[in-house]
Parts: sequence; structure tokens; C-alpha cells
Amino acid sequence: MFIQNEVKFKNGMFTGMDASASGLTAQRKRIDIIAGNIANVDTTRTPEGGPFKRQLAVFASKNEFEARKFPFLPMKIKTQMNEPGQGVRITEIMKDPSPPRLKYDPGHPDANNEGYVAYPNVDIIKEMVDMISASRAYEANIMAMNSAKNIHAKALGIGR
Repeated sequence: MFIQNEVKFKNGMFTGMDASASGLTAQRKRIDIIAGNIANVDTTRTPEGGPFKRQLAVFASKNEFEARKFPFLPMKIKTQMNEPGQGVRITEIMKDPSPPRLKYDPGHPDANNEGYVAYPNVDIIKEMVDMISASRAYEANIMAMNSAKNIHAKALGIGR
């Protein structure tokens, strides 16, 4: 009985740090995706054919992702997995379905019959706003992680 309570305490004690750590990982990956979009803003030809397509990160709670990964789990466990504060995960990197930008440039090797070149559907301003948003979310997760560390340090110092 004592060991089970200790495990519950341990899981509860570090749940906030685990959630922040998952947020840090997800936002770092999101920043990498945004950087890739910016790097390919003028890529008119890809191995798949056509211009580069903007990529977007799809987020889901860590529990929702795990529940979908293991659909055969009993309902009691699935209910416990839906408790808040368990973290986040990128479930998919999808391509933006919006159409490419067309620019008139008849001398370009990728120009169509009318002289238009299909450029990626990447808007630098939108990407920079997303980059700022991702970096602020990253900073917020660092602050939450540091707060949790300070709380744990103070709790350990109570008995001194």
C-alpha cells in the first residue's frame, strides 16, 4: 500500500514538469517546421512535383494520442488518460491545402504556358508570426518548468 501511494505521489509531483517538457519538445519541432517553410519560400520544384507546400504541425494532448494508438485499452484507463495536465504531442505534420502563389515570369524554367510560375504557398509574415508564437510558448514552458523546480526545491527544504 505504501509503495502504491509513493508511486502516485511521484507521478503527481512531476506531472507539471512532464507537461512542460512535452510542450518544449512540441514547440521546438514546430519552430523547425516553420524554419523549413521559410527556407523553402522560393522552391518551385520538389521531388513530388510542383512547388513546395507549406507544412503545419497538428497538436493533440498526449493522452488523446495514446488513446488513439491503443484503441483496445479498457474504458477505465482511457478515462484516466483524459485527465488534464498530461502534456502535448505533435500527431501529424500536414501540408497546407491552400493554392500556390502565381507570379508572372515567362523566362523562369518552371513557367507554365501563360508564363506564370507556381511558388510555394508560404507567406513570410505569417511564418514570422507563427515563429514568434512558438518561441513565446517555448519560453512559457521554460518558465513553468523553472517554477515547478523551485516549488520542489522549497518543498524539499521544509524539513531543514
